[in-house]
Amino acid sequence: MILANDSYMGIFMPTDIQDRILQFMDGKLTFPFIRGDEIVGVFFLFGKDDKISNKIDILNAKDLARNGMNQITKEVNLCNSMSNRTTFDFVKENYTRRALQITTDLSNSPNRDSIKLRDRISGDPTILIYCFAQHIAYYRQDYFFELINPLRPVQIPEHLREKMELRMLLLGYNSKNIENLPYNSPLAPFFDWLSAIS
Repeated sequence: MILANDSYMGIFMPTDIQDRILQFMDGKLTFPFIRGDEIVGVFFLFGKDDKISNKIDILNAKDLARNGMNQITKEVNLCNSMSNRTTFDFVKENYTRRALQITTDLSNSPNRDSIKLRDRISGDPTILIYCFAQHIAYYRQDYFFELINPLRPVQIPEHLREKMELRMLLLGYNSKNIENLPYNSPLAPFFDWLSAIS
């Protein structure tokens, strides 16, 4: 299995982030479109369709997780060192440029329609990484990541076991550590979100 093709990245908090991104791109929201007191949660799911069942898959997932963390850290550092990266004009131009790339890439697809295109744009990993990093930099927030090894049934609510058993997760939050969040576990809000959309 090529694990990179069986991975998924998203933002699960705030739960309406994809709508906000589209409203921002449509000119209905300004930047920042996440408040400073909101918790932002990002995730990378490894083994989306197939389970992580051996040591090689675990090592591959750890490498992909490291790459994801490095991408976000690099973008946060760029935003911190270049203040124009968190201005309305820069963010809008960045998202628009990426949306044009996605539109061009999908232009030859026979199943292309405007609704699917908008979903693809608002859920694009590059845009979501920009979003997470830009808001952290804008508010000068701390952030942390936690990599969770292949999930066992005892860790997962019963109704999500089929979907999540033996998958790996990298979770990131705009907080210094888990103790500064109102949750007993970094998994709790992710599972709440997943339950709501399932």
